[in-house]
Amino acid sequence: MSRASVIAIDGAAGSGKSTLARGLALDTRLPYLNTGLMYRALTVAALERGVDPEDEEELAALMSTLRFRLAGADPVELSIEGSTGSPSLGSLTSPEVEATVSTVSRHPRVRALMRDVQRTLGREGAVMEGRDIASVVFPEAPLKIYLVADPAVRTGRRAAERPGERIDDALLARDTIDASVNAFEPQPDAVVIDTTTLDVDATVAAALEIVRARLPEVAT
Repeated sequence: MSRASVIAIDGAAGSGKSTLARGLALDTRLPYLNTGLMYRALTVAALERGVDPEDEEELAALMSTLRFRLAGADPVELSIEGSTGSPSLGSLTSPEVEATVSTVSRHPRVRALMRDVQRTLGREGAVMEGRDIASVVFPEAPLKIYLVADPAVRTGRRAAERPGERIDDALLARDTIDASVNAFEPQPDAVVIDTTTLDVDATVAAALEIVRARLPEVAT
């Protein structure tokens, strides 16, 4: 498995992974890969086509209708296409998807298929975020960052992103299901950043210091 310039960012929902990963991608000029969106896209496809989120075989088959690639600029990032068209950001973050994505993503075969695609997309280097990037997808990544935050802060961040939704129960349910797939624990060689009291700029600044020390070739 390649040790290309992969920055693996892991952490629970609402810990700040997406914001940090995008910021680091812009600063390092590496592609940005939000692996959570891949599972959300599969969840959207399952809901649209009436596939039972508990049916591992059907979900695995549905994967063949989705195409994942890197595209765009500033930063280069994940593009998702499917037989019904590219899901909108709104559909990917809808309450129905939020309530179902952890069930879809817990199946071993689905995760194995996603892992293979993620490794292909990140083989030349990327800032990749998710729940098992450092432990499963790129265990040889030269830089692993693990984000933690107080549950109340994580809930508040999600509520700010999605006004009008009941976030606390949904986040707790996701934590419970996600933890049954991958324990909320950093890898031994990961750098842990507690974002509870950090704003976006402070979190990115702290991570950039780590990048400069560990991966000076990509630091600006």
